[in-house]
Amino acid sequence: MTADALVYHPTVSHYLRFVATTVGRDKLLRTLQYFSRFYAWYLFRSNSPPRVIAPFEAIKKQFAITRKALRLGKNVEHFKAAASAMDDTKPQDEFLRYCAVGRQLGYALYLTLDMATYLDTVGIWKLESAKRLQKEAYRAWFVGLLFNTVAGCYTFWGLRQREQAVDKADREGVVESKKIERERAATNLQLLSDLCDLTIPSSALGYANLDDGIVGLAGTVSSLIGVWGTWKKTA
Repeated sequence: MTADALVYHPTVSHYLRFVATTVGRDKLLRTLQYFSRFYAWYLFRSNSPPRVIAPFEAIKKQFAITRKALRLGKNVEHFKAAASAMDDTKPQDEFLRYCAVGRQLGYALYLTLDMATYLDTVGIWKLESAKRLQKEAYRAWFVGLLFNTVAGCYTFWGLRQREQAVDKADREGVVESKKIERERAATNLQLLSDLCDLTIPSSALGYANLDDGIVGLAGTVSSLIGVWGTWKKTA
């Protein structure tokens, strides 16, 4: 009876829907990858023996390769999203529309270049240009994240303007105010995720001198935000 209650519990069904998605599995692996990066750095700084650090270094490297395989072909999705954003005829802010196009093209180029280095990463076919391609991939990712961060800041400013124009004494104004609060919370969460993610390509490209502790912790935070977002979508 207890086993039946556990097996048919709504949370178990929700979990199965979550892990059935490639995005859900990727976010879980990403969380473990970046936490391992942080924890390996922490253990190293704590003068822990190599045998204690080795498992976390292995998780960091192997999960990165696994996630690279999960991303194969995903560039097409972002190219399509960029085209859709450009052709969208719905009334919207032009600045946000061009930011969306820039973001999607940045992600698409990143995934294309990242895909080109996969065979080299797994040791099937060595490419002399692999390091250069991976660096360009990080640069494209950085640009995509930058577009999204700028769009988030612009959206946040727009929400403040809307809030100032709302009459909270009016019934419709109260509803609008609550809607703005929800939109602001979602915008803040996405901004936090983007700022955390920016540490990864910034560090890889040498734009910022960040150690593995900061990058690993920032990557863990953005990954957990991604897990939460995907979990809600599969509810």
